[in-house]
Amino acid sequence: MTDPSTGVTGTDAAAYVTAPEHQESGPGKPRSLGADAWRDLRRRPMFLVAGGIVVLLVVIAIFPSWFTSADPNHKDLDFFRQPPSGDAWFGYDGQGRDVYARVIYGTRWTLLVGIAASVLTVLLGGILGILAGFFGRWVDALMSRIGEIFFGLPFVLGAIVILNLVRNAEIRGALPIVFAVVASIAVLQWPVAMRIMRSAAITAKQQDYVKAARALGASSSRIIFKHMLPNCLAPVLVYGTIALGAFISAEATLSFLGIGLRDPAVSWGVMMSDSKTYLRVAPHMLLFPAGFLAVTVLAFVMLGDAIREALDPKLR
Repeated sequence: MTDPSTGVTGTDAAAYVTAPEHQESGPGKPRSLGADAWRDLRRRPMFLVAGGIVVLLVVIAIFPSWFTSADPNHKDLDFFRQPPSGDAWFGYDGQGRDVYARVIYGTRWTLLVGIAASVLTVLLGGILGILAGFFGRWVDALMSRIGEIFFGLPFVLGAIVILNLVRNAEIRGALPIVFAVVASIAVLQWPVAMRIMRSAAITAKQQDYVKAARALGASSSRIIFKHMLPNCLAPVLVYGTIALGAFISAEATLSFLGIGLRDPAVSWGVMMSDSKTYLRVAPHMLLFPAGFLAVTVLAFVMLGDAIREALDPKLR
């Protein structure tokens, strides 16, 4: 018996219907953008290397005691500025503290500042950017002008002013100091994320699915968060990944200048700042934290580049 809808007969019709490429869960099922990007990323050596470094750093930050049993704040002047040896792989600093232990424990605070600053920057800039792109007119003009004001502020100078105000307020404790550094970075860097999200929102607003949602009577909040936001996240997330490395470097710069993190928080920037006095006689105090910093920043930049290429079909 012939099936009028397919033009095939008998068992051939059953085979046609149940063929793998026509099954919803079969190999022929179209992949989503995320699944397609992940499939592409797994084939990129740059992503695998950078991802492996990042995973290792995260493990070190969460479980530093797995990598050293030494106390990073223990001082013993008998080991004053001693070079690397079998007992202390990275040597000792100017107060007799184990540099290797401080590098390991400093990973936690360094990554915490970078990740928190990236998340806060993307949230602040992303929300303002999608609102500016969706509503346009005076909202867009206001957000753009405010962003241009912050663009005109030199980062280091602005951070010095903000963090000096915090220092004068005599804030104590590691977490409040970290929050002050994170907030200063986010306040000065959010316009970049805002511009990226604004451009993506302006493009998405012209798409048919947004026009259809409006025609069906969807509210502005539903259109923004249900329809536009998922389609605008990719470029700003790529920026956040790349910026994470830059923010880690920014924290090290501020700490090296003496206005960023400070005791009791231990970061690579703090260690580099402590090495200024002994740079010529004990270069190991600068070499190891600076090396970890350079590898970490490079890993996040490579990771962001790989994600950007995977999410942009034009770059494949």
